[in-house]
Amino acid sequence: MQRRHLTPRVLAALRDTPVVFLQGPRQAGKTTLVQSLQAEGHEAAYFTFDDAAVLAGAQSDADGFVANLPGRVILDEVQRVPDLFRAIKRSVDKNREPGRFLLTGSADAFVLPAMSESLAGRMEVLSLNPFSQGEIEGRRDQFVDACFARELNPGNHRDSGWASLVGRIVQGGYPEVVARAAAARRQAWFGSYVTTILERDVRDITNVAGLRDLPKLLRLAAAHAGGLLNFASLARDAAMPQTTLQRYWALFEATFLVHSLPAWTANLGTRLVKSPKVMLGDTGLLCYLLGLDEDRLLNDPLMTGAVLEAFVGSELTKQLTWSETRAEIFHYRTHIQHEVDFVLEDAAGRLVGIEVKKSASPSAEDFKGLRHFRDAVGKRFLRGVLLYTGANSVAFEPDLHAVPVSSLWRMTR
Repeated sequence: MQRRHLTPRVLAALRDTPVVFLQGPRQAGKTTLVQSLQAEGHEAAYFTFDDAAVLAGAQSDADGFVANLPGRVILDEVQRVPDLFRAIKRSVDKNREPGRFLLTGSADAFVLPAMSESLAGRMEVLSLNPFSQGEIEGRRDQFVDACFARELNPGNHRDSGWASLVGRIVQGGYPEVVARAAAARRQAWFGSYVTTILERDVRDITNVAGLRDLPKLLRLAAAHAGGLLNFASLARDAAMPQTTLQRYWALFEATFLVHSLPAWTANLGTRLVKSPKVMLGDTGLLCYLLGLDEDRLLNDPLMTGAVLEAFVGSELTKQLTWSETRAEIFHYRTHIQHEVDFVLEDAAGRLVGIEVKKSASPSAEDFKGLRHFRDAVGKRFLRGVLLYTGANSVAFEPDLHAVPVSSLWRMTR
């Protein structure tokens, strides 16, 4: 089993919090992680609500089910039993011993009202994503921490060309896909995965009718990845009422199929575009939905820019769940088309801008958006980083650097 970078944070939460909720997309590795914790010293009994008998027992009498549990338990896929959360609350209010309940779920805790309301102040929520590139290679990704270090130390990476990235992008990070060598077998897995989520997981958290439209809408979301989220435009393309589309979109976000990257904004003197960007959490899934394989990405330049940006966004999002630097991720765009693909902001308000270019030869013009952002935010700007597909790290200015895309998982602090 490949050790996950989030494991130390899960163990730390279990030492001081009664309920720890590990959320993330189905098949990201949540069950494997929590079952491995016994080797790390967290002894707990394991129950999964994918087991029909366990599910039936909890649904028929949630209070009785919780009352008869051992002292420490792991409860897997808890979104399937919404009534359980109030029973856990009552139990925790009687005994607040840390580490009693380790929950996992394939639905966002903050869109499950029964959970977020019942366990407020009693629960820590952590997110597990599919493998990062560093986890696949068995190294700790430190790009986010390196970006906020006193000095940037990117190094050079000789395998950073576009051809070396295409296989990583098409594969993505789901553990089952990473374990499959044949492209056809990976495609088969993604097909089954989408069907399972849309036909089972979505139904676990909603009674919305007309779910047959979801596959078409999910492909449409993939086609808009990297663009601004515009419900009116999406509704026209999908030929459905905007209110219906928004309900479906909320389901996609709740099951981690898509997420919205918010716009960075402050009291600036220029007008900003405040619409979020459309993001998919895994580029393997994105490529499957768009019908892209390695040959297509190598030979069709029209498809590469958005997919590479999605790959970088996915890796950054994963690293933010475990990096020592507590930071948030945004995008930046003005009405006069100055933009930065990603903005990282730490707790001290320092800002790092990150641009993504498929070019193997960056130029000073490629830093136009980063320079505008630097001028707009002033002293809060720490540095700008241009991720490109060449091999060498180049400082264009003291606070503007071009580094290989592979720095995402190979850069050290």
